[in-house]
Amino acid sequence: MVDVQTSRSRGVSVVIPAYNYAKYLPKAIDSVLLQDYTDYEIIVVDDGSTDNTAEIVAAYGDKVRYIYKQNAGLPAARNTGIKAAKYDYIGFLDADDEWLPGMLSHAMETFARLPDEFALVACRAVIVDSNSNPLNRKRLVPKTPWEITCRDILLKTQFSPSSVIVKRVVFDTVGMFDESLRSAEDREMWIRITTRYKAMLNGDRLIRSRRHPNNMSKHADRMRQNTRLVLRRAFKNGYVPRTAVFFWLKVFSFNHFETAWMYLDEGRHGKALQQLLVSILLCPCISKPNLLNEPPLFRLRTLVRILRNFASSLTGSRSAVPLKQGS
Repeated sequence: MVDVQTSRSRGVSVVIPAYNYAKYLPKAIDSVLLQDYTDYEIIVVDDGSTDNTAEIVAAYGDKVRYIYKQNAGLPAARNTGIKAAKYDYIGFLDADDEWLPGMLSHAMETFARLPDEFALVACRAVIVDSNSNPLNRKRLVPKTPWEITCRDILLKTQFSPSSVIVKRVVFDTVGMFDESLRSAEDREMWIRITTRYKAMLNGDRLIRSRRHPNNMSKHADRMRQNTRLVLRRAFKNGYVPRTAVFFWLKVFSFNHFETAWMYLDEGRHGKALQQLLVSILLCPCISKPNLLNEPPLFRLRTLVRILRNFASSLTGSRSAVPLKQGS
């Protein structure tokens, strides 16, 4: 475990990557300007947008730094913001998400209390729709602060990228976001960070994470391909010893379960059923499901839901069970 010395400057460079999200971008920027922690800068990295993103940012004057680059994807945009940052802490905020007013102060107070080897602080999220209305999601994980390990992130994405504040020096050690990935690049980064440093997840919900049809997580095939690549790479690199067979079976089993939900969300019931059955075969019993934000017998419940929706789609019935998987 690498020790991270306390940074000289406690300012935060807030990196907002934006690609054709002019509809949401003002809310993201305003949510930073409303923070009660005021030692920050805002960097909007325009990843080749074709909408009026530049005009939106220009209206804020010198309150926001604007960087335009040719479209190269979210990881490249984040890396551009990191390289341009002037402060020793980096905050990430997706252009379609929002921070609640106490987000930055809570994170920086947490850093002040923690030993120097803690390099990342995150928080939980309120999941909202495209109009910022809260969605009904499962909340089974304990609210208490939780030290997040590499094993935790291998099992499940534990927090949104928009909830993360990280010490800038970390990227000098573990490298930048992997620009070859078109999704799951955030999870891959958190895995690398937690192999070298400590991380803390606060129990409070201090961000609004927006769900809408254009979310990257809505593309099941792409998410499946990239997430499996990230997990296989972690296995190959021995971040957790390969001899921990049951752990790795649990990792890939839960990944198949999450993939089943992505296919179900797209109405691809056959693919969803296939992924769920593989999940059960790989690891028939997953202990402590609440730590994965799941209820007891969660896969059997999902199996019933998939079968009912599959039957409804075949008969043309409108009585399909509404989709409601938490995060």
